[in-house]
Amino acid sequence: MPDPDLLAAALGHAARGWHVFPLRPDDKRPAFPDHTAENCTQADPRCRAAGRHLGWEPRATCDPERIRRAWSTRPYGVGIACGPSGLAVVDLDVPKTSDDTPPAAWAGARDGLDVLTTLADRHGGTIDATYTVTTGRGGSHLYYRHPASGPQLRNTTGDRGGLGWKVDTRAHGGYVVAAGSTAAGRPYTVDLDTDPAPLPGWLAGLLAPAERPAHRPMPVALPADRRGPYLAAAIRRQVAHLTAAPDGQRNHVLFTSAVALGQLAAGGALTADDVNAVLEPAALSLGLPAGEVTRTIASGLRTGARNPRHLANTGRAAA
Repeated sequence: MPDPDLLAAALGHAARGWHVFPLRPDDKRPAFPDHTAENCTQADPRCRAAGRHLGWEPRATCDPERIRRAWSTRPYGVGIACGPSGLAVVDLDVPKTSDDTPPAAWAGARDGLDVLTTLADRHGGTIDATYTVTTGRGGSHLYYRHPASGPQLRNTTGDRGGLGWKVDTRAHGGYVVAAGSTAAGRPYTVDLDTDPAPLPGWLAGLLAPAERPAHRPMPVALPADRRGPYLAAAIRRQVAHLTAAPDGQRNHVLFTSAVALGQLAAGGALTADDVNAVLEPAALSLGLPAGEVTRTIASGLRTGARNPRHLANTGRAAA
């Protein structure tokens, strides 16, 4: 049964200009789509209409009619897509068990708020009052406005390339469970209802991604016969397709490029190492995480291997 309170929450967040999308009832996971980019068959109506896989981020909306249609069918939770909403959210977690203790670098910290306070002191900054949500486990989400200029901020996680123990952030490519929702029976509630403050400069500086070198593909040994120019053009085409991909579609485009070159690899014209050598640097230069790049290329190679393309010396695919 639909829940009028969840519908009201979704409409309220959208009225602030925040792009919302359905989460599975009483869960943190997106309700749609029910498949990954690698497994997209265009059976989903939204994917079919777009002519490509459509993930949760481009489905997020502020359109009241679309919101009413979705939340009038089931008691979906409410997710807020941070990138389209112009938000950078700092997620301050709390220990889940008594054994969940900080590493030596954060000795004495009790939770994410302690770590963020320490960071502010170290960098001569402050933690400005802003729209705040208490999470289901008792942590906090601090909503800030994403900087209008400068690099596009993305997600960070704890001590693994992030700010520190129990401090995650969500921006472009990330989402948060919105106030009014529940997860595992635990409610998300508004703690301070005010407009999001600008992301403090000291925080924006810490979260700014490191500059990446320009894409320089590894050299690939191409045949000296007439297949060589054809393969070189195919590689250039796929790399150009990938580097031109808009944010939110880059992983899917990486997959389709890996499939296309994987077909040539399966036909013997290239090797899997060749495909990795040209696609991996391009994907990393776009800011895709290294682990995600490795998995996506491997998946594309497997998919491409199901339909090998064999090249004749004419430079055309053999019949």
